[in-house]
Amino acid sequence: MKREGFIMQYPPIRQSGREAGASRILKVNGVGKVQSRPDTANIQVGVVTQDMNLEKAQQDNASAISRVKEQLIAVGIAEENIQTADYFIFPEYDYVDGKQEFRGYQVTHTLGITIDDIDQTGYIIDTAVANGANRVSNIEFTVKDPYADYQEALRIALGNALANAQTIANTMRLKLDQTPVKIMEIGTTPASPAQSFSKTQVMSAGATPIAPGTLETVARVEAHFQYLP
Repeated sequence: MKREGFIMQYPPIRQSGREAGASRILKVNGVGKVQSRPDTANIQVGVVTQDMNLEKAQQDNASAISRVKEQLIAVGIAEENIQTADYFIFPEYDYVDGKQEFRGYQVTHTLGITIDDIDQTGYIIDTAVANGANRVSNIEFTVKDPYADYQEALRIALGNALANAQTIANTMRLKLDQTPVKIMEIGTTPASPAQSFSKTQVMSAGATPIAPGTLETVARVEAHFQYLP
């Protein structure tokens, strides 16, 4: 007796809303910006000396840089806020009729100075120059606690990401799960000064007026949200 085989068929299993939407991911970016007034200035001032005799060039430089440092301390800069940023010696040559002729030695000693009262920045530069400094490399304005500004910028970026996701969902008539399934920071941007100062600008200013302006801290995130039709 021949029996014919048979195949049982089952209806498809319907997935829950969360499972069905597992592959429905909305990826958005968020940006947060915080502007703040700097409260610290970092400057570099230096002394450059030249002489045919290396020892004499070094002695002249050491004497001038010591005078600069002493006067900076006298006007209120803490000694721990003054440190050597650079020191180098190199010979100088002239070329006459295609021949190299020794011109002497150049000695450069640069001090890095941290100024807690940024309103005194111009005065500090003037003091250094008046006492022998003949080079100002750069001025950088910062904040003592950049982490706090970044945290605020990050909070704004997260809110911006959620707002972007909600706008897309509302426009497309989608149901958005406002709890993100993934959040990533997209790099970090340190506080950027509104302006910088070159050596020429600083040295040519009469009373050295310095305007610190504002700093901008930026945070960026990428957030993934689930949605249902």
